[in-house]
Amino acid sequence: MSDQEQADAADEAEGTETDAEGLESRADTDADGLEDGDFVRVAYTIRTADDGRVIDTTDEETAEDAEIDVDEYDFEPRIIALGAGHVFSSVEEAFLGASVGDEGTVDVPAEDAFGAYDPDEVETVKADKIPEEDRYPGAQIQIDNRQGHLETIIGGRARVDFNHPLAGEDLEYEYEILARIDDREEQAAGMLGMYLQEAPEVRIETVTEEEETVTEDDDGEETVETEAVEKDVLYVTATQAMQMNQQWMFQKQQIAQDLMDRLDLDRVVIEEVIEGGGMGGLGGMMGGMGGGAGDVDIEEALEDVDVDADEIVDEIDEE
Repeated sequence: MSDQEQADAADEAEGTETDAEGLESRADTDADGLEDGDFVRVAYTIRTADDGRVIDTTDEETAEDAEIDVDEYDFEPRIIALGAGHVFSSVEEAFLGASVGDEGTVDVPAEDAFGAYDPDEVETVKADKIPEEDRYPGAQIQIDNRQGHLETIIGGRARVDFNHPLAGEDLEYEYEILARIDDREEQAAGMLGMYLQEAPEVRIETVTEEEETVTEDDDGEETVETEAVEKDVLYVTATQAMQMNQQWMFQKQQIAQDLMDRLDLDRVVIEEVIEGGGMGGLGGMMGGMGGGAGDVDIEEALEDVDVDADEIVDEIDEE
């Protein structure tokens, strides 16, 4: 073998070794990449593609610049569960296989965001279906369990657009993956934060309960056996805002089931906390009568009151 042939063979062997190392390196990276079911903390800002209008963000300064009311929401990175539908599908695809520290921008087409604009979703309805206080252009209204906004109202007819306000809008999702979340309590608080726009206090406890099982022998006789079983229970402290949240009020069963499925829980317990206040006894709300009225003969009490009804009527007539 000539010197040139030996050199070519060495280069080929080195290239093969380099390729193998590259494949091994990429395999290690993929193994460490995010997967379906992982929880991650993400900072993001969502803008409309055509004019850059901010529609959602976790950054308070960005919200202030966009003239979004910063007093109404908590602006901080969110915890999302991959595969739970917490982000647009195109964004989730970008997250799968990614690593902590990755950042970028995903173009989200309208069809993947809030859908294409449908002219058939603009309808004329009777004005009396709309509360009087909402009969003005731009009002957000609900008719027959459908959410829409009022375009115009003339006489007894109203033009209502039932499309989502962002229907037909392409979006830009700018993100940074900050951390992978493995703690189940933090995961639970994060999921509730996605649903409720706030993260209530939570804790997970393992409790031991006795369960009865009925077995039947070959002769058909039943035997009841008691077994100690451990169960993981999520306790959620319900805040006043949470109790007034419409999504929670109407979907608490589905939200609780989602938590149990994704966090491998056996039960979700909502704890209502009533703090002591300065309202005093209930009697104070009724001018002092509420507390002891049951011990008083009302007829006797009225007889003891020195009031002349005829005098009161005469005074009213004079006025």
